[in-house]
Amino acid sequence: MRLMVTGGAGFIGSNYLRWVLANTDAEVVAYDALTYAGNLSTLRDVDDSPRYSFVHGNICDPGTLEAAMRGCDAVVHFAAESHVDRSIAGADDFIHTNCFGTNIVMDVARRLEIGRVVHIGTDEVYGSVEVGSSTEADPLEPRSPYSASKAGSDLIALSYHHTHGLPVSVTRCTNNFGPYQYPEKAIPLFTTNLLDGRSIPLYGDGLNERDWLYVDDHCTGIHLVLEAGTAGEIYNIGAGNETPNRVLVDKLLALFGVGEEMVDYVADRLGHDRRYSVDIAKITALGWQRRRTLDEALEATVAWYRDNRWWWEPLRARAAD
Repeated sequence: MRLMVTGGAGFIGSNYLRWVLANTDAEVVAYDALTYAGNLSTLRDVDDSPRYSFVHGNICDPGTLEAAMRGCDAVVHFAAESHVDRSIAGADDFIHTNCFGTNIVMDVARRLEIGRVVHIGTDEVYGSVEVGSSTEADPLEPRSPYSASKAGSDLIALSYHHTHGLPVSVTRCTNNFGPYQYPEKAIPLFTTNLLDGRSIPLYGDGLNERDWLYVDDHCTGIHLVLEAGTAGEIYNIGAGNETPNRVLVDKLLALFGVGEEMVDYVADRLGHDRRYSVDIAKITALGWQRRRTLDEALEATVAWYRDNRWWWEPLRARAAD
């Protein structure tokens, strides 16, 4: 199988690409625009693989995308603008990339008659979930420009199945973390701050809850949907460990052997969703299950950032310029 991974130099895309190379015999084409959150250093360890190739291109450029996608058997579409705070500061890039770009990906896949497409979404499209867990059939209530653009991209992808018969499935994951995550996101930000002896910025009262999914566990779920999922269906993927941010911070403080003096409470994010939780019965029925507990995955993640300053220090320096 020849597989295209859009956003292949980003956090989840690069981890998925690495997982595919390690666990299958597929050839993988990484397609990435190399914006601030995607860089080739993320893929340095697979450069020598004869089953890996890289194409520098934007999903909003149909000509370059079609040339790269031609000859592929399947597409897993990760490429997206993904940081809520950036979307609040300016939404244009999010609407353009996530909605217009997804339309280009689906249309090119339709014209090339790609045999299988998986579109990667987010649980944030369900909005804040005060009680219970969101099922795939629940209404969408996004509350940030980011989540609204992702809700739109989900609907665009699914429309190509219903209108054109494109064999696309959608996954909606909870908050991912692990190696190679850009250090503006919560866990790598907190971790790298502590590694540098700096405090952790914690929004509001710290009681917003998230379900933290280790990226390798997410990758196994994505590939299961690629191989066994039903076209036109949506699959939630979550770890089932809804955790207040304050508790997450305490776990990280314990790993570093420091205390409350390293926590800096800051003004809450605008429109900050209180809680996310997804029902994972559907993906579980396909045979998926997480392999790491939150504590195990946090320990592994902290160890990776401690051992790989070469990767994240230049990114932090560039962001500070």
